[in-house]
Amino acid sequence: MNEISVSATSPSNIAIVKYWGKHGNQLPNNPSISFTLSRCHTQTHIKATPNAQQNYNLSFLFEGQPSPKFQEKIEKYLVDNQQYFGFLKGLDLEVESSNSFPHSSGIASSAASMSALVLCLLQIEKAVNSDVTPIDMRKASMLARLASGSAARSVFPVMALWGATHSVPDSSDQYAVPLTDIVNPVFKTYHDSIMIVSNKEKSVSSRVGHSLMNGHPLAEKRYATARENTERLLKVIKTGDLEGFIEIAEAEALQLHEMMATSTPPYKLIEPNTLSIIDSVRKFRQQTKIPVCFTLDAGPNVHLLYPEASVAAVKELIESELLKYCHENRWIDDVVMNNEIK
Repeated sequence: MNEISVSATSPSNIAIVKYWGKHGNQLPNNPSISFTLSRCHTQTHIKATPNAQQNYNLSFLFEGQPSPKFQEKIEKYLVDNQQYFGFLKGLDLEVESSNSFPHSSGIASSAASMSALVLCLLQIEKAVNSDVTPIDMRKASMLARLASGSAARSVFPVMALWGATHSVPDSSDQYAVPLTDIVNPVFKTYHDSIMIVSNKEKSVSSRVGHSLMNGHPLAEKRYATARENTERLLKVIKTGDLEGFIEIAEAEALQLHEMMATSTPPYKLIEPNTLSIIDSVRKFRQQTKIPVCFTLDAGPNVHLLYPEASVAAVKELIESELLKYCHENRWIDDVVMNNEIK
């Protein structure tokens, strides 16, 4: 077999209905729905060279530099899920990865990085085994989920649903499914302007945060609410109901952080400037009737979500009012991805 060289680009995503709490092998305690972003992505390249051994060897570079921590994460992932990666035996893997967004910019990179890795690995499988064609994106989603839960959603454009849901027959906890065909055109124009309140590493990791949902006194109520909001959001994105979208997105964001504040031990990831941005956005929307809303990930940075028709007004708000709350006046301008993931 000759040397195999493959590349993949995969985006980050921002959940509207939040996944928080898991069980088993990276299975969600409630369904989630996300926008797939386009400008915040990871590019990964793998060169696979045959060796004389029956195992594989791995080296990893992030933006040209060794990253022992992430290399160890990849190695553990491949060992833990070796039943899916038998085609890697006898190959030396040189993995190189880079992000389109700045390090410590507040964008969760695991969804982008691990989905890009999986897409590369499946291209290698296709090259090794001529019977594999084309790449099964549902399998890609499942394998990405095993690496990082939210990565399951990053392999599909526009919007994706992860988690078994009554109104979507092929939905599953095992993998995400695309929602492209039911999304109203207005949501395909959406922007995500990310206000970088802080570039510090989170004081509590998402992995620990998920674990603190075990035994949480409000956990079952939270999961029920998320399931209800999933069903509501599916209707909202079909009809183009912007007011309904705003209501769900903001309630989900605040409830996510309420779960953190009421965990044992309690903790908080939002900062005073996070709340200042939220207050400014709500006041602006009330005064102008422009349909911009906020959501939060598991951190202090604020995602502003709004349709293409509102771009000029929201950017004026950002420049005149919100940048003073951002670390070094930093923000990222992203949009929903409408083309297929490669």
